[in-house]
This record gives sequence, structure tokens and C-alpha cells, in this order.
Amino acid sequence: MTTLTVDFDAPTVEVSDARLRRLRIFNAVMGALHLVSGTLMLVLGDTGVKLPTSTFNINGPPGTALADGSINEVGGLPIALGTAAFMYLSALFHFVIAAPGGFAFYSRELRRGRNRLRWVEYSLSASLMIVLIALITGITDVAALIAIAFVNASMILFGWLMEMVNTPNGDRWWTPFWFGCIAGIGPWAAIATYLVINAGIEGGQQPPGFVYGIIVTIFVFFNSFAINQWLQYRGIGKWKDYVFGETVYIVLSLLAKSALAWQIFANTLIPPDA
Repeated sequence: MTTLTVDFDAPTVEVSDARLRRLRIFNAVMGALHLVSGTLMLVLGDTGVKLPTSTFNINGPPGTALADGSINEVGGLPIALGTAAFMYLSALFHFVIAAPGGFAFYSRELRRGRNRLRWVEYSLSASLMIVLIALITGITDVAALIAIAFVNASMILFGWLMEMVNTPNGDRWWTPFWFGCIAGIGPWAAIATYLVINAGIEGGQQPPGFVYGIIVTIFVFFNSFAINQWLQYRGIGKWKDYVFGETVYIVLSLLAKSALAWQIFANTLIPPDA
């Protein structure tokens, strides 16, 4: 039986001070871009436009005709606030990294071939993103949304674990990566199942075309993060340099969040009768 031993505090990646300074500036710029986008959504958006959330009330014994039940609307998530929130989360973490104390921690992390701040931020922002995607496809049940959020956060935290137990230039233990991929299938399987079932209901209301565009776009971006980590730990091409992969994560984060936020938000600006 092979025992995997890792010194979690041993530097494993060579990163010059000059390169770290450039990354610091890059994070500050990216934080500003996220902040501007989030603020524009709050300024331009109507917080009264909400995605409804609901619960299901059983009115009789389970499995009987009396248990048809009823759906109860329990408020909703304002679209402008939801999209601005995950932009602000990204801005916050970028600014933390650029701040003096945060930058010192970030520098130590990169030199150890990891970035735990990234995974904390993703576990919050990406989970909010997947909840918004679920809502626009018609998944409104509060329990389902909570489950989707936590499964997505689990996927992200497997990414954290992958970095903690591996070094970019050492032996690789791929189990956390593959477990993360399995967890990541869950929310998308729920969304796809919902769309397929509803498409087969005669006379049912289908989501507008832009919803399918959002799903395809964000699905591709979500998988791009996994591909980036796979390339890092396979050491393929430019990804042999761990910091190159870190830079790709930062760019992907901006692109994915901007694509989702503005695709959803833009449709709130269209008059209902347009």
C-alpha cells in the first residue's frame, strides 16, 4: 500500500518577486472590473424583478391521491442583487489578495503550489451562480436549491483538496479531482433533467431561448476550470508553470461571471411585451 506524504508548508514553486508584484496588480485590476460590473447591475437593475422560490406542501398521506399537495411561493431572489453579489464576492477576494496582509499570504500560497483563497471564493460565488442557473430553468424548490448549492461547493472544495495533497512537480493523487468531477455532475444533471422533463409536458411553458444559451455558455466555462487544473497537474505545455494556471483561473473567473451576469441581467432590461 502506497502512503502519500506531503509537507504542506514546503515551497515547491519558484516565483520571482517581480512576477508576484505583477500578479498583485492583475488581481487589483480584476477586482475593479468585477466591482464596476456589480455596481452597474445595481444601478441599472430593478431589484423588484425576482426569480421565485417555493416549497411543496403535502396535503395528505404520501403516495395517496390526497397527497397531491400545493406549491407555495416563498419570496424570491432579485436578479440584480443575485448577479451583483457574485461579482462583488470576486471583487472582495481580489482586493484581499492585493492588500498587504492578503498579498503576503497569497505569495506564500503560490510558492507552495496552491491558492486556498481561490477555492473559498469559488465555493461561494460559483454556488450562487449555479443556483441562479437552476432558478432560470424553473427549479424553484428551496430544498433543491440548497442541495444544488452545497453539492457545487463540495465540488469546489475537492479542488482545494487536490492542491493541498499534490505538488505541481511531484507525485499526483488524482482521487480528489475525480471525486470533484462526480460532484460537479450533480447540479448540471438536475438542470438538464428538469429541462428534458418539462420539454415533454404537453402544453407546458418552455424556458425562453436565452436560457439555453446561458446554460451552454456557463457549462463550458465551468468545465474549463476543471480542464485548467487537469492541465496544471499533467504539466502540459505552458501549464508546467503553476503560476500560468493561476493566471488562467483569474481570467476564466472574470469571463464566466461576466458572461452569466450580463446574459441574465440583460434580459431584465427587456420590456415584458417586447
